[in-house]
Amino acid sequence: MRHRFGIDIDGTVTCPTSLLPHLNEAFKSDLTLEDIKEYDLSAALPHASQEEVYSWFRSMESKIYSSSPVSENAKAVLNQWKNQFELFYISARGDNVLDVTYDWFKHHAIAYDHIELIGTHKKIEAAQKHDVDLFFEDKHDNAVEISEELDIPVLLFDTPYNRMPAPKNVIRVYNWLEADEWVKKEFLAQNV
Repeated sequence: MRHRFGIDIDGTVTCPTSLLPHLNEAFKSDLTLEDIKEYDLSAALPHASQEEVYSWFRSMESKIYSSSPVSENAKAVLNQWKNQFELFYISARGDNVLDVTYDWFKHHAIAYDHIELIGTHKKIEAAQKHDVDLFFEDKHDNAVEISEELDIPVLLFDTPYNRMPAPKNVIRVYNWLEADEWVKKEFLAQNV
């Protein structure tokens, strides 16, 4: 039996700094990833309201997603896993960027079995529907909720905006190579 992985896209497969050049240009700022302490980007931009930031994001969404760089080692690790595991990408992106998302995966030649854009950060239902055995996430509350609700491990990719304490089934990793090591130890060792 092949295990099925649920994988977030933004900030996990794509580099967590993807938004910053666009954000800095639009809001005349000089933010780095270390300045982003909350998932809500407006918290790092005191001169902009949450509504302004959201409106800007919606207008730039396709451009941001199509130009997002791949996280270091993500492509190599995911493509290595394609013959051992089922790769189900579950993202908060909306259907309005479905073509952009498929084009990005094709352009970067990153393996997938299924891509689902659910239009919300509430991923429990999709993860449950697809019966995933492990989830990869960068949003802290999502990681905790998925882990607790579905009783599965979640690998949380470390960023300054997700460093709150987490339960033991949420495992913090710092890069895709660490994620790969964890998967080899926990999932491949079971099949030997």
